[in-house]
Amino acid sequence: MKKIQPVRGTHDLIWDAYNKKSFIENAASDLISLYGYDEIETPILEYIEVFKDSLGITSDIVSKEMFTLTTSKGNHIALRPEGTAGVARAFVSNGLAQYLPLKLFYKGPMFRRERPQKGRLRQFHQIGIEFLGDNSFFSDIEVISLANKLLLELGLEGKFNLQINSLGDAESRQSYIKDLTKFLNDKRKDLSSDSLIRLEKNPLRILDSKDKNDIKILSNAPIFSDYLNPKSNEFYNNIKSGLDDLGIKYIENPRLVRGLDYYCHTAFEFVTKEIGSQGTVLAGGRYDGLIQRMGGTATSGVGWAAGVERLSMLIKPNGVQNKIISVISSSDELISKALIFAEELRSNGIIVDIIFSGNIKKQLKRANKIKSFAAIIIGEDEFLNGNLILKDLSNSTQKEIKIGNLVKEVKKIL
Repeated sequence: MKKIQPVRGTHDLIWDAYNKKSFIENAASDLISLYGYDEIETPILEYIEVFKDSLGITSDIVSKEMFTLTTSKGNHIALRPEGTAGVARAFVSNGLAQYLPLKLFYKGPMFRRERPQKGRLRQFHQIGIEFLGDNSFFSDIEVISLANKLLLELGLEGKFNLQINSLGDAESRQSYIKDLTKFLNDKRKDLSSDSLIRLEKNPLRILDSKDKNDIKILSNAPIFSDYLNPKSNEFYNNIKSGLDDLGIKYIENPRLVRGLDYYCHTAFEFVTKEIGSQGTVLAGGRYDGLIQRMGGTATSGVGWAAGVERLSMLIKPNGVQNKIISVISSSDELISKALIFAEELRSNGIIVDIIFSGNIKKQLKRANKIKSFAAIIIGEDEFLNGNLILKDLSNSTQKEIKIGNLVKEVKKIL
């Protein structure tokens, strides 16, 4: 019988892989809640229009990468390729404008039909935030600061840099698009077929092109920052000043853009050189026109999303290992006592694995195999004297402890 494998581009998450994902998501939930964000969970399935309206029909995600299906009634459905569009749809569907300003946090699986490679899967996971209803530069600063804080909380100090740019307001963008279109029209014969289509429908989309020749042409294209009007320049300078005040280092990247016309002002990415070509681990920006484009009232927004799998690649497995305590009995008669001690430890928030079979040597071997931090050994003589053996498996030292001090002694070594 042929061995059944997972679908290409999907992974089973077990042991270290799951521990890393859980560590990242839990750290994000704990930190983001301190900033006043409420968690939201949107459906994995959405009508395809949600993503066409938000991402644009000329985007690679919509035109090439979405997993889609048609219902028996002829409705076109898509597996969500990213999180912001679903949050925006939920905002409009549930009439959340009355609660503005609103801070929302999401996490969960996303799906893209693309060639699987390191750091890029067909089913992947994202965490993200959306700050809706505040059009001041202060919200941009807080959003970037939160992202920076999260990466530091994950132990990634020194492994990334922050790149920022300004896309200006609508006036600045229209001025830029005019000159960009003129520049690209002069290069039509050298542009990719996809970029030629985008040149007619949305020239900004070409800035997202992954075609090597397009990228070479764009290296000489007009730069967005040269087209910022005084209002946009002031907004951008205030953000940089705020980041300076917080001690957050950044690199200005004039080529950092977003191809969608509802993006404005701030664009930023946290980039690493430690995981190969897929170096962006977290990206975001301001999108003041998205909610209105999806049928809601004009609502400002700024946020970011981070790839959990890419972050996982930067985290050492032992940095997220659960600290397990194994409970070992020297005889079958003492297993009932092991159950009692295990429940006492668990009631105090300590992870416990009881080993039910084998002699002491085999049980310790099992404890080491599952990477237990320590073992509680219930020996017959020690138990009769009101004691247990606490063995620290990280350094192979052990000592006798009083049964009444079990929780206290275990917490001490943890």
